[in-house]
Order: sequence, then structure tokens, then C-alpha cells
Amino acid sequence: MPPRAEINFVNIGYVFLDRDGVLNRKPPEGQYVTRWEQFELLPGVEDALARLNQSRRKVIVVTNQRGVARGLYSLADVERMHERLQARLAARDARLDAIYICPHEEGQCNCRKPLTGMFEQAFRDFPAANAANSVIVGDSLRDIQAGRAVGMRTVLVDDPADSSDELNQARNLADVSAVSLSEFVERLLAPKI
Repeated sequence: MPPRAEINFVNIGYVFLDRDGVLNRKPPEGQYVTRWEQFELLPGVEDALARLNQSRRKVIVVTNQRGVARGLYSLADVERMHERLQARLAARDARLDAIYICPHEEGQCNCRKPLTGMFEQAFRDFPAANAANSVIVGDSLRDIQAGRAVGMRTVLVDDPADSSDELNQARNLADVSAVSLSEFVERLLAPKI
């Protein structure tokens, strides 16, 4: 597929991120990150987040955690993992400004992506944030659909080895693709001519 024309990210003040597959290695389909020992940050994530923080952009995670609804781990387990993640990031002068979690099963809420409840909550918590000054970086069709439903720009962290119908749909819907969060941040923060 030929690359899309670059879109304008100049006014982006809020960077929404999916978690699994963007920040940390995504487990195989049907498996979950249930404890910190399974939480493997992807290469370059800490530096990419630090650069976003230094650019004064807010970094907000929106993550579906269906494993809570399935009884594989608790919401408290997820929150403890995120506390450890924040501590690890802090050691590299990086941080996440907020983390929103959907612990529900499909059809039980309005927050499970591709629904928009987590974004709506973030817009209430960060009153200056809106669709026009925000972008979602995700690795799945659900992430891209949620961002489009909100009206924000969308970036797909693309795995070229994945030729599934779902990822092909995400490729067609996303405004831009990047191979990693690091690559997207590099493009976002590149000096504009």
C-alpha cells in the first residue's frame, strides 16, 4: 500500500495511547498481561514518552482490560501494574498523565473501545482537550474506530507481518501508520519547515 500523505499534527496537545501493542508487547490472541513480570515495554517507549512530556503534550492511556471481567486478574492488579509502569517511566524522566481502563466485557458498558466512554471521561478530566487537538495511537481496528468515532486523528502502529482482515481494515481507516510509538513521536516532533 502506498504511504498516505502526511497529516498536520501541529496543534496536537493530547496524545492518547492504547497500551498493549503500543507501550508493551502484546500477548498472543486470547492471552492477557496478568502481572508485572509479563509487562515488557517495547523498545524506545520510555524515550518517546519523555519526548512527548518535554514537548508539553499530555499523554493519556485508554486500555481495554477484558481480563478483569473474565476473572483472570483484578482491577487492583491492573492498577498495581500501572503504578510500577509509572515508577519505571519516572526513572527515565517520563510519565503518563492519565490512564483510563475499561474492565468490562463486550456489551456491558460505553467505555470498551471501539466505544468512546474513556475518551469522553478524559475530555471531562482535561477540559482543554478535544477531538481537534488530540490523536489516538493504537494497534488495532478498535483503537482506530474509537478515535474516528470521537473525531480525532488516528495513527496505527502497524505490524507489516499481520495480513488479517481486521488489521487491513484498520490500515484503511487510520489517518497515518507508523511502525512504533517511537517513529510516530519522531514524526510528530520533527521540526516543521
